[in-house]
Amino acid sequence: MIVVVGIGAGGWDEIPVRHQQLIRESAVLLGGKRHLDLVPDVPGQRREPWPSPLREGLPALLDGLGEAVALASGDPLVSGIGTTLISLLGRENVRIEPAVSSVALARARMGWAAESCVVVSLVGRDVSLVARELAPGRRILALSSDESTPEQVANLLVTTGFGASRMTVLGELGAETESTRTATASAWEGEVPRLNIVAIECVGAPLFGWAAGLPDDAFENDGQLTKRDLRASALARLAPVPGQHLWDVGAGAGSVGIEWMRTHPTCTTTAIEASPERAARIARNASRLGVTGLTVVEGRAPDALADLPTPDAIFIGGGATRPGVLDACLRALRPGGRIVVHGVTLETEQLLATAYQAHGGELTRIAVETSAPIGTFTGWAPARSVTQWTHSIG
Repeated sequence: MIVVVGIGAGGWDEIPVRHQQLIRESAVLLGGKRHLDLVPDVPGQRREPWPSPLREGLPALLDGLGEAVALASGDPLVSGIGTTLISLLGRENVRIEPAVSSVALARARMGWAAESCVVVSLVGRDVSLVARELAPGRRILALSSDESTPEQVANLLVTTGFGASRMTVLGELGAETESTRTATASAWEGEVPRLNIVAIECVGAPLFGWAAGLPDDAFENDGQLTKRDLRASALARLAPVPGQHLWDVGAGAGSVGIEWMRTHPTCTTTAIEASPERAARIARNASRLGVTGLTVVEGRAPDALADLPTPDAIFIGGGATRPGVLDACLRALRPGGRIVVHGVTLETEQLLATAYQAHGGELTRIAVETSAPIGTFTGWAPARSVTQWTHSIG
């Protein structure tokens, strides 16, 4: 059993007596160097700092350890070590004894109700994650990685048209050295403590909504792009659900996988793309649209599908006629999984008609026309019709 004890910025003297007793009586004490230094020496107590890199080194540290106390900042389940330990050891082997979290302190200082703001963790992550949350009047609490994070957030806000947003950097919350600095993103400058949270009050024009079907020009592309109306149709049938994983096969610009992830922060995507240039472009699009956790696998299906995380849904936007691709995708889906395949050629249409006859599902032909000039008049310009096959695994 590992007992994880949260420590506030005030240090040892502000730790509840029963938590102090837990720490003193433990034969083994784990934690970061900063936390271990806060605790008075205990004769005979074994003290182990967290390994680096953390996730890779933890199994060896924990193997055969037995009972121990681990130290963490504030609430260990708010972007903390508690979450990692539970994922490795199981909930029954980890007990959490939290202190007041930095998020709770930040909300208190700002006077923000919990339901009035969103929390984005930038600890060890790209600040582009904030981009998904930007909207006029939105309140964001960004958990910083270090003292460089506020400047990076300010730069992001400026480049996305939210430079007028008010930023309040709350440093060393709960400590005697607690500090507050406020400025607009466009005017942000100066140093801040390493431990800080950035409170953002968004001011700017709306960017992109979360509904399926972002404008085509939201994605850098070379023409290999699932267009807006077709993308919205595909995503409606893929039916994103929090926590589920998508394979975007033949991803092109990555638009379907990116929009899947934008529906909820816990949705994940693996984009499979054979072209190195397009693979790099997918990563850029994902970063710009605030879903930096998207994984890009450079390779061709079906070989590139081996050993990937099991998908809950699959979109095949290109390469469906390649031998073995459709069969490999159907085998990979777990019960309740969904697959959507698009085809514009007769060969792909024949393949999808055969799949429909064999498996059932829904076969749809979609034709989209948009207005375009005809001399001094306006007429309809048709795009290539697309055959769409949708199937759910029973």
